[in-house]
Amino acid sequence: MRVAGVDPGVAITGYGIIDFEGRNYNVVEYNYIRTESNRPLAERLQVIYQSLMAVFQQFKPGQLAVEELFFNKNVRTAMAVSQARGVVLLAAANANLTVYEYTPLQVKQTLTGHGRAEKKQIEYMVKVLLKLPEARWPDDVTDALAVAICHVNHISIPRS
Repeated sequence: MRVAGVDPGVAITGYGIIDFEGRNYNVVEYNYIRTESNRPLAERLQVIYQSLMAVFQQFKPGQLAVEELFFNKNVRTAMAVSQARGVVLLAAANANLTVYEYTPLQVKQTLTGHGRAEKKQIEYMVKVLLKLPEARWPDDVTDALAVAICHVNHISIPRS
């Protein structure tokens, strides 16, 4: 099964594509989309949309995992993230991907067993589980890979 994980943001949108079979993860691709802060918001959202469509067309995931919106105290930041998230969901719909959403708590618990895990713990678990070199990318990429790992773990656990 091929899953895309995306961490939406206007400045940086992280993404990761992983294959999962049995108990094995295989990283297909991970990277980020950066938009120029001096460009109008509509253009920045268009860049995110077009870039994600190209990623989805190239790597052909069947499912998209994304974190549910976390309400920030900064309303401007929350609005910008929600706009980027809307573009991600639109791209997923246009690529015929099934979308699954997870709370930050679910992602942290799945990866570390602790819902209050810190960024460094998530980064460490992503690196170990996916057998990646030392992380030298924005946190947004780590978060995208983490939500993809969370998803494959949730759908592969038999429900009683």
